[in-house]
Amino acid sequence: MSRHALIRTATFAVVALLGFSGIANAGDIRLPDFQTVTLDNGATVLLMPRKDVPLVAASVAVRGGALADAAGKEGTADLLGELLSKGAGTRNALEFAQAVDGAGGSLDFGSSREAITANAEFLSKDAGLMLSLLADALVRPKMDAAEFGKLRKRAIDGIANAKDSDPRQLIGIYTSGWLFREHPYGRSTGGDETSLATISMADLQAFRQQQMGGDRLLIAIAGDFDAKAVTAQVKQAFGSWAKASGSLPKIAAKTRETGRRVLLVDKPGATQTYFTFANIGSQHGDPAEAAQDLVQTAFGGRFTSMINTELRIKSGLSYGANSRIDRPRAPGASSISSYTKTESTKAAIDLALATLDGLHTAGLDAATIDSAKHYIAGQFAPDFETAPQLAGSLVELSLYGDRRDTIDDYLGKVSAATPEQIADARSVFAPSQDQVLVVIGDAAKIRDVIKTYGPMTEMKITDPHFSPAR
Repeated sequence: MSRHALIRTATFAVVALLGFSGIANAGDIRLPDFQTVTLDNGATVLLMPRKDVPLVAASVAVRGGALADAAGKEGTADLLGELLSKGAGTRNALEFAQAVDGAGGSLDFGSSREAITANAEFLSKDAGLMLSLLADALVRPKMDAAEFGKLRKRAIDGIANAKDSDPRQLIGIYTSGWLFREHPYGRSTGGDETSLATISMADLQAFRQQQMGGDRLLIAIAGDFDAKAVTAQVKQAFGSWAKASGSLPKIAAKTRETGRRVLLVDKPGATQTYFTFANIGSQHGDPAEAAQDLVQTAFGGRFTSMINTELRIKSGLSYGANSRIDRPRAPGASSISSYTKTESTKAAIDLALATLDGLHTAGLDAATIDSAKHYIAGQFAPDFETAPQLAGSLVELSLYGDRRDTIDDYLGKVSAATPEQIADARSVFAPSQDQVLVVIGDAAKIRDVIKTYGPMTEMKITDPHFSPAR
């Protein structure tokens, strides 16, 4: 059986295990049993043995991600995450990649706001190799200067290329920078052209020493393995990893914006205008999460949502419009995004604002709420089908200190959400008069329109930062 066939088999097996068929009932989706082991150095190990197919997956988070980047050195954690696999232990970059490929496995490293991350999937017989490679990369990376130089150049070039092509890749970064001015969430996790150019290998070494260590390690393993044997392997691989010397960053909540302010990013010659409205919305663990998700689904979270129906299906002003709710540890952004032809900029923005007003004035009728509940139920189970997804879910639970009922009880909360709770949850999207607006387009053609939406600040897309100079 091929590896892809094994994965498909695993998917169907886990779906059957979770009791999912078509649209799930509220009690259908429960995490399989797992156990937690704490190593002497403080590392947390989560084990979920499944005997469905001979595959094993690991998900890793080392607490201390981009939020710990030094001021002016944004992108440090991102570069470090990528560099970890470019040679580790006794292997150089090529040999490390060959060890993964030779086993038919996958192993990726990266970073997020709150962690250095890794995800791996190997055949069960190679579980020891998987853990050995993870330990080498995290505990004994080579930190090769030449590889670092290539990664940094690629990151800088990637930003320049994105600015020169489709701004949809970047508008979220501009929006965070504009909404979260003077707040850590406003700093780009991937850095910008200026900050990346200032980062040195010494900065990565310092970050690793201060923000990475055994006490920060969360590792979840799911799939076909013997729990006792793998526990011993994890202890051998990570048990002697010393603690991080630094402290984790603490993030204060940002106050919701009142009124409007506008950022226009000039992209001369652009034939389309890209825009996002945003304000502070929700955070991880919000008691109203289920009701907010129903509002989000109906308003901008699916093809037939209110915002996409108005801007794409009915009016043809856009090829797509959506909304989203970000829930980091401190309150994050709730946003509405779309794009349109330059000449229809005003019509599209006005319609987006009118649709938001409609959400607040008319609300959601019973049929829409019922449809949203079924949609969420149908989309929920596929997030827990495979061993990598299950391992990732365990790490996220541990990273935020959540209990398993965060997942087990979610659909029950969605199903039980009342019309009154859903009506209250509309406030996750601030009213139209209290929105920050970010627009990318040809300023010469749209400037006069955009400045009518509120006090406007302008910058060029060629500027090396993602927010205007203070």
